[in-house]
Amino acid sequence: MGKTLRISNRVGKMGVSAIHEMTRLSKEIDDVAFLSWAKPTSDTPGHIKQAAIQAIEGGLVGGYSAPLGLPALCEAIAEKLRRDNRIDARASEVLVTVGAIEGLAAAVMAVVDPGDEVILPSPTYATHIRQVLLASGKPVIAPSDEETGFPLDLDGIEKAITSKTRAIMFATPANPTGAVFSEEQLRHVARLALEHDLAVITDEAYEYFVFDGHTHFSIASIPEMKGHAISCFTFTKTYAMTGWRVGYLHADEALIPQIRKAHIPFAICAPVVSQYAALAALQGPQDCIEEFRAKYLAARDLMCSRLDGLSSFFDYQKPGGSYLMFPRILVPEGQADSVSFCKKLLREARVSTTPGAAFGPTGEGHLRMSFCVPLDTVNKAFDRLERYFQ
Repeated sequence: MGKTLRISNRVGKMGVSAIHEMTRLSKEIDDVAFLSWAKPTSDTPGHIKQAAIQAIEGGLVGGYSAPLGLPALCEAIAEKLRRDNRIDARASEVLVTVGAIEGLAAAVMAVVDPGDEVILPSPTYATHIRQVLLASGKPVIAPSDEETGFPLDLDGIEKAITSKTRAIMFATPANPTGAVFSEEQLRHVARLALEHDLAVITDEAYEYFVFDGHTHFSIASIPEMKGHAISCFTFTKTYAMTGWRVGYLHADEALIPQIRKAHIPFAICAPVVSQYAALAALQGPQDCIEEFRAKYLAARDLMCSRLDGLSSFFDYQKPGGSYLMFPRILVPEGQADSVSFCKKLLREARVSTTPGAAFGPTGEGHLRMSFCVPLDTVNKAFDRLERYFQ
């Protein structure tokens, strides 16, 4: 029997994804109330699916597209960015990607050299940390203040900047906390980036799902950030297109050829059938977005109400956006080991959640709950939690 192949240090030191591990374990248990994965349960709208069928039947999807994406789709994305994000975008500044994830990875690979530091507000999306590590960069954590709703700690970010800092990377609305970073905060980040010549890489997957008077602000809409901002978006959340794997990236035209160098070996191009579906998503009726937002808001409010009934066991900050929340565990057995706590909830209460440890060192002692699920699922999960904690 041969020796086991040596694995690179950057991959070997990574733990198993807690998000996907909880998904795997959940499949081993019957009738789980599933709150652990940020995957829309709504179906993709019919006109989007029909456009994909027509593209298939028309013989349009058998080959590659240009690496940057279908020209018509790039034009439609640029129009959307100008209209909804106030970004002065042109089609030549757009790269269609395999979801926002691949765009973020290509962006990190394009700007980060081994040993470069990337500042990540924490708690942060676990994949962002891994993308920096895969580029042989160093993630630098800038903790957010939970008591005030997890805003950016601007002083903490500034103090974290060193001669090795290359980028600041975050999601807004945030995963896992649902915090919506304000225009004022993001303009402060922009000033820091310009002063220290840093890239700002944003994950804006939840851009349309903001509540309670919050508004989404794209840092790339600041004219001075042209050349510094790399903004990543996706069709996954907006149009319930998780499995279609299509997103897009916007950056200055001078940066796009460099990011494309990383994009091509990762993907060549986004799935062509999905690109035609994405074009239909942008050009077709948009009422589905508000329908999804209304569903998520109702589910959020229900989840908050049910968490209020478990106030001896969880504390939480009401999320201003996304479809995620990040309660703090108050019972002693969960405060130091969220992984064991979530596995215990899964086995003994049949409720699947995501351990906070997956979202950076300040995530420990928390769990993530997704409210992109039907109201019945929220009630089912919390009925079980109430029985479990009695």
